[in-house]
Amino acid sequence: MQYVDTQVKISTKSVVRNALWLGFTLIVFVGLVKLSFWQYDRGLEKERRAARITQLNQQSPLTLKEIVRLSKEKQFTGKESINDFPVTINGQFNENYIFLLDNQVEKTSLGYRVLQVVETATHAVLVNLGWVQGSIDRSILPEVIPLQGHYTFKGHVRIVEQGIMLAEQDFTQASWPLRVQQIELAKFSTLINKAQLNKVRLNKPLLPFVIYVDQEENLGYKKNWHPIVMPAEKHFGYAFQWATLAIAWLILMICLRINTAKLAGRHPSHSAQSCADIPAENTDINTLNNNNKHKAVKYD
Repeated sequence: MQYVDTQVKISTKSVVRNALWLGFTLIVFVGLVKLSFWQYDRGLEKERRAARITQLNQQSPLTLKEIVRLSKEKQFTGKESINDFPVTINGQFNENYIFLLDNQVEKTSLGYRVLQVVETATHAVLVNLGWVQGSIDRSILPEVIPLQGHYTFKGHVRIVEQGIMLAEQDFTQASWPLRVQQIELAKFSTLINKAQLNKVRLNKPLLPFVIYVDQEENLGYKKNWHPIVMPAEKHFGYAFQWATLAIAWLILMICLRINTAKLAGRHPSHSAQSCADIPAENTDINTLNNNNKHKAVKYD
């Protein structure tokens, strides 16, 4: 009876181990496959956006007023929007408000993106003028000369994607030019539209996008941006890598399981053998004790 109970326990442990092995194998495999499909979808998305940018650049640039009207009237499908539309800006630069976007890298150098407000008769928009070199000393900001006067230039509309921030930006004691960690247009609009010492209120809300000045324009600084940072080909390459890892993982775990089963077949369970030998060992011990007793009586 004890032997049967032991065998049941061993069988139960084997089932549990098999279930854990199968669950772990499938969880890792499904995760790798999902990563592969995600990268593949991102690659298709980048391909569609690149084709859309090429198509938009063949059109005549719109005015800022037309861009605003288009964003309100047209019903875009999917992820399409006014993003990447070419635009012609005809407005006045406001020299009072300059934002320096921190942690912007150009090759191996760390610097800032310079953003300045442009006003038209009806709107105000933030314009990305380009990249400037930063100082090793974080307390020293680059010397940026604000643009003044009326300008006409071409650019492209960029919808700002919000990244993850560890701490909220605090602009209660803003000093200009203002160093920022992320573009938050709603906060910027509130900041420049409230009364400040020696600053003129803008009295116009910032539009919910940024204008990136075209590289062909002379105004501004180094224009090192690209509409698509990672091309579709890289995403497809990553998708292939994840898929290959998924297949390799599955093959590895199957081979490991087969080898383990073969080893278990060649060497039966030691615990089962020891349990089976217990009655025999007990019998031998009892026989030995009885013999010793008989010998002791005969000796006396």
